[in-house]
Amino acid sequence: MLHTLKYLSFSVLFLFLSCGNDKPQPKFLQGEAFGTTYNIQFYSNKNIDFQKGLDSIISVVNHSVSTYIPESDISKVNRGDSTVVVDSIFKEVFEISKDVNKKTNGYFDPTVGVLRNAYGFGDVKPLKNIDSTTLDSLMKYVGFHKVKINADGTVSKEHPEIYFDFNAVAKGFGIDLLGRYLESKGVTDYLIELGGEILTKGENLAKNQKWKAGIENVDSELEDRSIEAIVALKNIGMASSGNYRKFRIDSATGKRYVHTLNPLTGSAEKSDVTSATVLAPTCGLADAYATSFMALGLEKSKEVLKNLPKIEAYLTFNDSLNNHQVFMTDGFKKQLAN
Repeated sequence: MLHTLKYLSFSVLFLFLSCGNDKPQPKFLQGEAFGTTYNIQFYSNKNIDFQKGLDSIISVVNHSVSTYIPESDISKVNRGDSTVVVDSIFKEVFEISKDVNKKTNGYFDPTVGVLRNAYGFGDVKPLKNIDSTTLDSLMKYVGFHKVKINADGTVSKEHPEIYFDFNAVAKGFGIDLLGRYLESKGVTDYLIELGGEILTKGENLAKNQKWKAGIENVDSELEDRSIEAIVALKNIGMASSGNYRKFRIDSATGKRYVHTLNPLTGSAEKSDVTSATVLAPTCGLADAYATSFMALGLEKSKEVLKNLPKIEAYLTFNDSLNNHQVFMTDGFKKQLAN
């Protein structure tokens, strides 16, 4: 499985509203995928085994880009197998990553896999001590400009040790594929929630309104989560990222490492942004930019957002007095539910 949310299903709580007796009656599907759970609500009068189709999508995504499956394409590439011909899923995830990497000035970079493993957020044991010398040696294997997909579908890496980790985009892209499947079967109104990320199309027909989702308060407890804002969604993807629960404390040094890494410095220390919730045309893009803004920090995120007309963001941060504050784009404000 893609253990994208191995440590916590983060940040977005969904408000599945009761549908009453209006027709057509919605259909519901629940299950497990990518190391977490999903809930899907949609409308269809067709007698189709949707579950089987969705399970098939999940399987092929895992086979392509799950670092937790030893025989997946990405695992083979990470081990240095240059003969692997990657599939369309790998290629699309790669191209999304390439685009976001460029637009965030390198702050989104799936080649941070060696760093993530070193800090203890990957699928191997962390290094005991990460000093400046160790970090310099690891940074040799980080940089999206050091990798490419060749015309024959194989992957080239400047160094065999370069380790792809698409977890910050692959789960969102997997959700997009689930949505494509539903649409291929004539479904025009649905909400997919998977591990705290959403993709919506159309409306909640039973309520004759947009789908609604809540953004979790960063101070809420796991057992008693509270909502900070409610968003109305239609034909849009939504994803969140944050460090307030996702961290690891080194047992030897007591140092706290956060799961969002700075690809330019190799640092695993948090920025002033405590959480990022992003709206985008696809869930894959929302997923990638939410991670990016965590690494960029508030001011750099604002600058990047000026050149992203289709990306809207809700960023929480701590000011100089350590008070909780919120920045949101004008477009995000328009999505807030009354």
